[in-house]
Amino acid sequence: MQRSQDKMARRTLVRSVLFAGLMAIVALTGFTGTADAQNVRPPENAVTSGGPPSAGPQTTADKGGNYDIEIWSELRKGAAGTVSIPDKKAGILVDSSGETWRALRNGPLPVYGAYGLAGMVGLLALFYLLRGRVGVEHGMAGRTIQRFSDFERTGHWLLATSFIILALTGLNVLYGRYVLLPVVGKEVFASISLTGKWLHNYVGFAFMVGLLMTFLTWVWYNFPHPRDIVWFLRGGGLLGGGHPDAKKFNAGQKVLFWLVMLGGLSLSLSGLQLLLPYELPLFAKTFAFLNGFGFDLPTALTANQEQQYATTWHGIVALVLTIIIIAHIYIGSIGMEGAFDAMGSGEVDINWAKEHHNLWAEEELAKGTSGSGAPARPAPAE
Repeated sequence: MQRSQDKMARRTLVRSVLFAGLMAIVALTGFTGTADAQNVRPPENAVTSGGPPSAGPQTTADKGGNYDIEIWSELRKGAAGTVSIPDKKAGILVDSSGETWRALRNGPLPVYGAYGLAGMVGLLALFYLLRGRVGVEHGMAGRTIQRFSDFERTGHWLLATSFIILALTGLNVLYGRYVLLPVVGKEVFASISLTGKWLHNYVGFAFMVGLLMTFLTWVWYNFPHPRDIVWFLRGGGLLGGGHPDAKKFNAGQKVLFWLVMLGGLSLSLSGLQLLLPYELPLFAKTFAFLNGFGFDLPTALTANQEQQYATTWHGIVALVLTIIIIAHIYIGSIGMEGAFDAMGSGEVDINWAKEHHNLWAEEELAKGTSGSGAPARPAPAE
């Protein structure tokens, strides 16, 4: 009996020693693993640029590392995989093009845009100081001639008013947090920006209507003509020799017309793409079309890249048109005597018409009526 108890005691002791040793090994292994986990220094054969671990080293000896650099590079470029969920965009694990877009959006775009805006304002101010207001050389005649009909003026003011609203709300998106936010505070700026967002989205459709009305009304008067070359060579009359011949629109106004029409169309299309994200692959199709003329533009664009191109192009064209329209507003208001009347009342002084649009004025005076309906005698400008 005693021998049996001693035997059981020895077995228990052996088991206890084995268990204690096993626990010591586990504890030692766990401590070592924790210490290794806290050591952020990568192994000697690792690549410090980071990347997803793979099943085993798949890189070449000269590159080193413990993952496939080629695969990671393709993932960084936006390589798409296959997913079973409805949102196929989830198949793109990494799309680093967003960082490139962000750098452009917050760097060169607003910086050069500010240079352009300030440069145009400064140039116009300098011109006004040196040249002053462009007056009517022979003075106002006191009799008027109709320049634009009510329909023409409606299309113009619809286009002009909507563009000003879009320009102001768009400039707030680009510069508001730098200029307006420090002045009005976060809450007021948030309200202004939210209101501007809705205005920008819906007033854009009024802009499209005004653009179409203006195009259909004036396109026939804005085709190029050989006399336009003379107009440019003489600087529209600023270089001396009197005002060059011009019909209803001179060469400068024709250039403005086509810039507004083509730029407005581009803004409308890119704006629609921004309003309907991931629905209109306009840039992929445009790039494919341009590649047919020898360009080498990417056509395999992701949905996010389409939106990035749309926002960038929309901003660039909007800034260019805003800079141009600032000059147009200056000339049509304080820059030239009698110019605002053309869109204000629709009638202009006869002497003004003879000096700036002599060929058109002759045609209108030949019809025998002035803007007020009274007989108009084709008297000389002086």
